[in-house]
Amino acid sequence: MTAPDRRRPRRAGPIVLAVLGVMAMLVVVGVAALSSLSAPDDGADEPRRGDGLTPADVDRNTPVPQPAPLAEGIDLAAWSGAAQERSGVPARALRAYAAAELGQRADTPDCGLSWITLAGIGRVESDHGRYGGAEVDADGVARPRIIGVPLDGSPGVREIRDTDTGRFDGDTTFDRAVGPMQFLPGTWERYGADGNADGVRDPHQLDDAALAAARYLCADGRDTASGEGWWDGILTYNSSVEYARLVWAAADRYNTTTAA
Repeated sequence: MTAPDRRRPRRAGPIVLAVLGVMAMLVVVGVAALSSLSAPDDGADEPRRGDGLTPADVDRNTPVPQPAPLAEGIDLAAWSGAAQERSGVPARALRAYAAAELGQRADTPDCGLSWITLAGIGRVESDHGRYGGAEVDADGVARPRIIGVPLDGSPGVREIRDTDTGRFDGDTTFDRAVGPMQFLPGTWERYGADGNADGVRDPHQLDDAALAAARYLCADGRDTASGEGWWDGILTYNSSVEYARLVWAAADRYNTTTAA
């Protein structure tokens, strides 16, 4: 496992990093480098996006209400189209989250992972691959690539020297978190997945990234359907309680809006 990367959540997209300055992050094991998209730069409580997402006023270990597991053999194209209408999440992203739920439940059924948790992380990390003007194309790739700030030891940012020779983040000096689910290259090396079965593990491809996030959350035998297991997983993804409350709020919203 890669060494813990401790930074406080502060979102800055690749296009506006020079304007926003250094992010203060608090991340464990190198995930979630753009993790406060909802929060404006002045620290106010109103979200940057216009969807009204704010941190849930819940205590740690409060369970997120869970939908029924997706049925094996479900038509994901039809399901995601209907769910998009109710949730506002792009259908292509929903397909990736749902496929990751199905794949992870097949591998670790006791983890109980739901697509709403993956969607909650995707919302907070990159607005489902739409951060900074990016879009997820039909192949599930975020274009342009979503890349975080260099982890160069600036104030509040841990220094992590390059581990991927710039393969994923384009930086041969320092590591940066990448893709719609914001993995650091070192973490991707351990948890990276091939969610679209094309023979390539690509953190910029949402099927791959969502399945990798599912693996990450379900590691160490977690039961993410329980309050304790869910919070442990999210706080391992990013050890900010405020971050976890944002993900909780997003996951709860998607559960509510897509309920039959």
